[in-house]
Amino acid sequence: MIKHLGRYEVVDELGHGAMGIVYKAIDPLIDRVVAIKTINLSLALEEKEEYEGRFYQEAKAAGRLNHPNIVTIYDVGKSGDVAYIAMEFLEGRELRDILDEDQAMPVEQVLDITAQVALGLAYAHEHDIVHRDVKPANIMVVRDGHVKITDFGIARMESAAVRTQTGMVLGSPKYMSPEQVTGKAIDQRSDIFSLGVMLYEMLARQAPFTGENINAIMYQTLNAVPPPPSTINPAVPAMLNFIVAKALAKDLDDRYQDARELANDLRACRDSMPRRTETAVPSTPPSRPPKLEDTEVSSASRAGMDADESRPVATLGLSPAFDSFGATMRLASMTNDEKEVEELSKTFKIARPDMDAINQAAPRPEPPKSAQPAPPQPKPQAVPRQPVVPPLSPDSTDDVETAKLGSWLLIVLAVLVLAGLYELIEVLFF
Repeated sequence: MIKHLGRYEVVDELGHGAMGIVYKAIDPLIDRVVAIKTINLSLALEEKEEYEGRFYQEAKAAGRLNHPNIVTIYDVGKSGDVAYIAMEFLEGRELRDILDEDQAMPVEQVLDITAQVALGLAYAHEHDIVHRDVKPANIMVVRDGHVKITDFGIARMESAAVRTQTGMVLGSPKYMSPEQVTGKAIDQRSDIFSLGVMLYEMLARQAPFTGENINAIMYQTLNAVPPPPSTINPAVPAMLNFIVAKALAKDLDDRYQDARELANDLRACRDSMPRRTETAVPSTPPSRPPKLEDTEVSSASRAGMDADESRPVATLGLSPAFDSFGATMRLASMTNDEKEVEELSKTFKIARPDMDAINQAAPRPEPPKSAQPAPPQPKPQAVPRQPVVPPLSPDSTDDVETAKLGSWLLIVLAVLVLAGLYELIEVLFF
């Protein structure tokens, strides 16, 4: 491998082209990586002049073009018997390599690539340059699906000094137009036909014109009408069938007259296609139900849980402020007469409860809402209560004393039981 070409330092060999070798090199003046295409001129004098003239023609043709979809030419030179062109270094893949893969290209991607090529060709045609060799090997797909047209090696400029001989065929037979096959005059519509062949191949994954040899392929190109690509690829919409048919028309007048018109139709077809939506599916389904510790709790729920944890827990039992003796006195006041309550108060040295306050604190049932309030009744005057004492016989006196003694015994027993219950509650719960 050579080390230098002019001022360029050769780094690596990228591949072999139709006319020479392509190298990766560095321009030391601006520290830029470039691709250098070479052609060996150690040929017979007549062939040398022909190839050298065509080689420089490529440099002039592509050097005049400044378009996002056309490779940029930086420099041209000659080193001994090797002529070279320094051009933009493209990091990507040839469309030919992509088509050789087993996986079919999505229709949207095919439309996008073809539209970009059509726009680049339209720009070249506007500058009176016909590529003449449009094929997948001369299309580079770089980062983000951007497309670049390369290899204007056999491009014909209107003012070109190098002319093809009458009947001389240039280009790849599988992608040539009918006028190229017959050696007739060529214009921009020939590039459109070649692009139509490439479009058909991307959609159907097979060339529209095939044969065992070059002659068979040329015959197919002149006479055969390929089936619509949708019959081979059901994903192809009907509109795209018409676009392909128009690009592959045998008659020049029936074909697209402008590559920009073809690009517009391709983009309109792409925009009319339904958008694909992808549903996210987990790669592996969960093998077990989530555990409690795996479950996430929102901040609001966590705050509620923390608040509940800080609350006192309700427990069974009596309040520490409960007074069993006081409760006994209130019970006695409601079940016995005033004299007995007075004697019980003195016996246990407990203050006599205020019955009026107890009666006022007791809840009273509310009348129903639909009931009408009763008219106020006149308040009866208080009459002093006079105890009625029936006459007692001697026998009945003993019975009364026995009843009083029984009542006292019951009261004392209730007090003792309540006191014992209170001590038992204190032991159990406090």
